[in-house]
Amino acid sequence: MPQIIDAKTAASLIKENERIMFGSFLAVGCAETIIDEIVKLGTKDLHLICIASDYEDRGVGKLLSKKQFKSAQVSHLGTNKAIQDQYNNGEIQVEMIPQGTLMERIRAKGAGLGGVLTPTGLGTVVEEGKDVLTIDGNQFILEKPISADWAIIKAEKADKMGNLVYSKTARNSNPVMATAAEKVIVEVSEIVEIGDINPEDVVTPGIFIDYIIKA
Repeated sequence: MPQIIDAKTAASLIKENERIMFGSFLAVGCAETIIDEIVKLGTKDLHLICIASDYEDRGVGKLLSKKQFKSAQVSHLGTNKAIQDQYNNGEIQVEMIPQGTLMERIRAKGAGLGGVLTPTGLGTVVEEGKDVLTIDGNQFILEKPISADWAIIKAEKADKMGNLVYSKTARNSNPVMATAAEKVIVEVSEIVEIGDINPEDVVTPGIFIDYIIKA
């Protein structure tokens, strides 16, 4: 059974130098309450894994504006000037990963796979330093799994066993990230009793969840 805790306690679990996956896309489906508490604590030298770096004043962008990340694996930087400036000034290391590849690498970790093969990025900087395999006459980049110490995700509703229901496109990367981290914290709008969620509506089973907070 996951523990139900408050956002301040959740934020205090995050330590310097840890790898964190944040579900969301441009702050949609983002655990804003927990992020605000991590900002207050000022925990630094973190590694960011997310689709987009959001905005300077929303989502993970609030952490980037405070320079709390030393490195990142992301697909999109275009809406956040803070990470752009830090990257150009050598203050943060960034690995740009095509969005589909990023999700598949995270999914591979959750599924216990050794990696995924994709043609995306052949002949570009994405290929540099990676193994390229030829299968049936076609070339593929071997992309290795991505893991994290923590996944911090957002759902609409959880029961007390941690079974999760999401709201529309706020679902985005949250379910796959819940499978690929050592520990998972979910922020929800509502916590209900066991049995109140139709099993057919459950997207993320409670076995993946360690901590629940109510936004």
